Amino acid sequence: MAVLEVTGLTVELPPSADRPYAVEDITLHVNAGEILCIVGESGSGKSVTAFSVMGLADKRALTPVAGTITLEGEDLLTASDQRLRKLRGEKMAMIFQEPMTALNPVLRVGDQIGEMLEIHTDLSASARKAKVIEAMRDVSLPDPEKMYRSYPHQLSGGQRQRIMIAMALTLEPQLLIADEPTTALDVTTQAQILKLIKDIQRRKGMGVMFITHDFGVVAEIADRVAVMKHGRIVEQGTVAEVLGAPKDPYTQKLIAAVPSMTPPERPEAQGSVALQTQALVKTYGQQGLFGSGRVVRAAQEVDLTVRRGETLGIVGESGSGKSTVARCVMRLIDPTSGAILIDGENIASLREGQLRPHRRDIQIVFQDPYRSLNPRRTVGQSIIEGPVNFGLAVPEAKARAAELMKVVGLSSDALERFPHQFSGGQRQRICIARALAMEPAILIADEAVSALDVSVQAQVLDLLDDVRERFDLAMLFITHDLRVAAQICDRIMVMNKGEVVETGHTAQVYADPQHAYTRALLAAAPGTGPGT
Repeated sequence: MAVLEVTGLTVELPPSADRPYAVEDITLHVNAGEILCIVGESGSGKSVTAFSVMGLADKRALTPVAGTITLEGEDLLTASDQRLRKLRGEKMAMIFQEPMTALNPVLRVGDQIGEMLEIHTDLSASARKAKVIEAMRDVSLPDPEKMYRSYPHQLSGGQRQRIMIAMALTLEPQLLIADEPTTALDVTTQAQILKLIKDIQRRKGMGVMFITHDFGVVAEIADRVAVMKHGRIVEQGTVAEVLGAPKDPYTQKLIAAVPSMTPPERPEAQGSVALQTQALVKTYGQQGLFGSGRVVRAAQEVDLTVRRGETLGIVGESGSGKSTVARCVMRLIDPTSGAILIDGENIASLREGQLRPHRRDIQIVFQDPYRSLNPRRTVGQSIIEGPVNFGLAVPEAKARAAELMKVVGLSSDALERFPHQFSGGQRQRICIARALAMEPAILIADEAVSALDVSVQAQVLDLLDDVRERFDLAMLFITHDLRVAAQICDRIMVMNKGEVVETGHTAQVYADPQHAYTRALLAAAPGTGPGT
């Protein structure tokens, strides 16, 4: 039986938009007890569909002009705001992508879940608290009585997402909509959340609409799949039909872009050693007078070596120390002890004035390209800023910027445009061009493709591999995505709680992991996926 039916839905965009409709003539349904995954790239209309169902779309900008949406036979498009508010929580609920922005930072998480019960039920305060603690226990949160009193910032990303799930499921709705709920999570936390959603869905017999761009997630949990492109559904079917025998060229392209967990053959790097750390340590906090101070060992005795023309991947969960090592190498933070050797020279204890000549040797590409670029400067101004600061004449810097735009696959005419005028993948290409403008010996990519759609991700990975080879760069590639690491890294270093637990050639580590933590990471990668 269908819990949700969407028939011929068309949602109009404002006249200034790049196309007339956000979604156009889409028809889909979600049955009780099944998971429908909606997949597609950014701008495909996935989230607009979900927000239209929940009645959360801004009707000033997103106007439904045709079709129907029915929840257990009730038309949602004609329902009043008061009725939709009642339905949200009682019959349908939504889990958002980023729990930290979805939760109120000044309210305890227990009170936020309890608010749902206060609005929709007549339970007493003590009964509400008991039900909240039961819901927190249902989503496998540790020590629910204590966690009830916690604030969002005191919880990990996975725990915050579990709070969102508990909030959504408190009133046992018939329909659960999950909008990219695992995108920002580590692979092991993602696996736990996916298992949790699937277990609860089976136990409660809910229908689930799960929005994602990750085909590994689709393979892991979906019963049926709908593929969206530019506001239209181009293919629908069972997970076996769509993943096993995709009919539409767009679906085929998306599946082909999914990185395989099997590392390709990569020749041994023969270049000179560009970067080396020896017994690198970074400690936060300090021992108290009577031994009571809290000390966090973010990186412990880390040894790594990267040669010219080689990519070393650092993988691990949040808090493993990956980014700490990168920031120490960049000297964005000061290491507590140990050596950082750039072409043989130790920069670990150099002061800022002494460091300046070395700054151009190491460049970094961050996770979020929009936050990395100054929105008030043209991309050309951003690219030439570094070289000009290091003494290059403006005409030469502009010529270099124009050449680098071609290297990263963009037109040099785009140098006069601003960051908001580009897509996410194009902005990341611009950030790569900006890093290359300094003619570095070492390039650090810190989760540089984790926020990108799968097809754009594949293009940026190819670009990074190309510039590494073209400019003979030593590359430090930080990621929690083991599929991405398999495709781009010559060697892998696995970190857990600040320690390096395993290192070796990528193919060797993936084929025969020696450490239990490495085996757990590899086992947690969602779905066997196409091409693995």
